[in-house]
Amino acid sequence: MKIDKISIVNSKIDPTTQIIEPVNIYGATIKKDCFIGPFVEIQDKVIIDEKSRISSHCFLCSGVHIGKEVFIAHGVMFTNDLFKSNHYKTWIQYETHIEDNVRIGSGAVILPVRIGKGSVIGAGAVVTKDVDPGSIMVGNPARNINKR
Repeated sequence: MKIDKISIVNSKIDPTTQIIEPVNIYGATIKKDCFIGPFVEIQDKVIIDEKSRISSHCFLCSGVHIGKEVFIAHGVMFTNDLFKSNHYKTWIQYETHIEDNVRIGSGAVILPVRIGKGSVIGAGAVVTKDVDPGSIMVGNPARNINKR
């Protein structure tokens, strides 16, 4: 049995993007000069803008939008559900927007939020609310400790 190390389905990926296998990418758009590390899954309706870097072992679920020159460290997990519904049939997919020049530390968990331009998210932070531009966020739940 042959096991593919790279699975890319129905995606638009600029040829200047470097992808290290194994990865799963389906229904995503990845623009020029990006880097995708190994053991990354990128689902449909994900957009990654120019010069962004996704390190190994990350999960980008449907509806995540990554801006330009964003760095996402190892093992960052994105979610697209706020678990607001009391009934499983009324599931709503929420979107996450990461603006330009954001840095996200290893092991962070990002709920459906907007992270403002130039922000830094500390390693292991759990981001549950929108982040103002230039903020430095740490902890669980993430709290603002400073501005850049």
